[in-house]
Amino acid sequence: MPRQSIKRGRRPELMWGLGLSETMVRQIIDGVGPGFHVRNFPEGALPVTRELEQEEKPSAAWIPWTVWRGFPESRRQAYRDQDETHRILIQDGDAELEMDTVLAEGFLTAVGLPLTRPKIQDVMFRAKEVKSLYSDIYRMTEEIMLERELLARKTDQLMFLNRLLASATESLDAATILANAKNSLGLILPVKVLHAAFWNTGSDNAADVEIFLNGKMTPASESAWIERITASAGSLGSGAVNGFQISYTDPARRPEYSLSPDQGKLVTMPLSAGHQTFGCLALLCEPGYRLGKDQVETLRSAVNHVGLALRNALAFKEVKLRADRDGLTKLYNRRSFDERLVYEIKRRSRYHHDLSLLMVDLDHFKSVNDTYGHKAGDLVLRKVGEILSTVFRTTDLAARYGGEEFVVLLPHTSEEAAWKLAERVRTAIENCAFDFGGQNFSVTASIGVASVEGGSLAATDDDLVLKADKALYQAKNNGRNMVVVSGQKSTAAHNALQ
Repeated sequence: MPRQSIKRGRRPELMWGLGLSETMVRQIIDGVGPGFHVRNFPEGALPVTRELEQEEKPSAAWIPWTVWRGFPESRRQAYRDQDETHRILIQDGDAELEMDTVLAEGFLTAVGLPLTRPKIQDVMFRAKEVKSLYSDIYRMTEEIMLERELLARKTDQLMFLNRLLASATESLDAATILANAKNSLGLILPVKVLHAAFWNTGSDNAADVEIFLNGKMTPASESAWIERITASAGSLGSGAVNGFQISYTDPARRPEYSLSPDQGKLVTMPLSAGHQTFGCLALLCEPGYRLGKDQVETLRSAVNHVGLALRNALAFKEVKLRADRDGLTKLYNRRSFDERLVYEIKRRSRYHHDLSLLMVDLDHFKSVNDTYGHKAGDLVLRKVGEILSTVFRTTDLAARYGGEEFVVLLPHTSEEAAWKLAERVRTAIENCAFDFGGQNFSVTASIGVASVEGGSLAATDDDLVLKADKALYQAKNNGRNMVVVSGQKSTAAHNALQ
């Protein structure tokens, strides 16, 4: 790989042409513009060892496929060893080359005839972009070259590592990198499904987890995978899981995506960078499949390369996760809830599963602030945040809706189950004793419950929120400290406020 990016300086920058026609030379000169000097070697007088070893190295070499094809392997390798030179393949004649072939031959890219100015400028831009975006990938390549010496007899595994590395450099999007990794890992493993998780652990040793699922699946399979992946995240050092967000590497629905974690051999591989584990890959393989020792080492090496590529791709994800949290309660904020609600409504419309929503409001909270001060009010809000974080599953979403009002989104939860959970929350808040400045006090909460049953007609996010809000309003009017289910006249057993 080249160590110098293409730059324009006062002195014309040297580029080579190997066996180019006069037309090709003119087209290249016209395309690159001033600041470059193209030295073309006729096909019968190509560079020899002395010229290859000279101090000034060309920034790029343009080589027609018909010329390259005629080289013996020793000469091809001599040109490949010029690490500081970008090699650009010109597809002349009837050549129709796949990009895998181009990369395997050691070229940066390929360009077809005629060599128009836009094509030339696109190649120059790509050469500059590759260097600026993937400087760390070049260091990874050096590691791979060391591994080649150790695994010389394993040509097929070396080709696998090259292909995986090439695919990892194609994008800085985590979903794209993972999709390419699944295809590449399939060369040494019978991979059916590849999922991944990445986490950002805060000072409280609790983590926000980003889950990438291979593709759309049935709700039951998806829930099983989420439970398994979040459990793996905890065992690999993420800490307690505060919540999660889901992305898909493939938006399509395929039969293999609905396989459960128990329908094959599950291999979980940690992803690390700088001695810190920041994620994991979950690979579902054919049952009974066993890896040889050399395959295990190759797999570990491949996962390390994927981890390095993903580290930078996920940097902005960490910022996004932090922005999705309420600073006081550590619960999700209103914007995160709104986004997740839209997602769950669409998923419920497609799969027709139950979906419930709790709307929780602290009773007479203003009096807490007025009597004990706003710091006491903050203490209460933090404690309620802790209660909501511990009562519900990792697949649920609890958020601070605004002020002293909270919401909890419950996928795959019936109205009756939602009512029971609401009662647990109400009781936990009521039984919580607060001590602030030597003064003891307690608070209660009113909760509205709204549900969309699996067989009912499609509902919108506004419908569900409106139903829960009306139920909450009824709970307030009926005396507070109670749970009211939307559409029901009778309420849960409640304790009157003291």
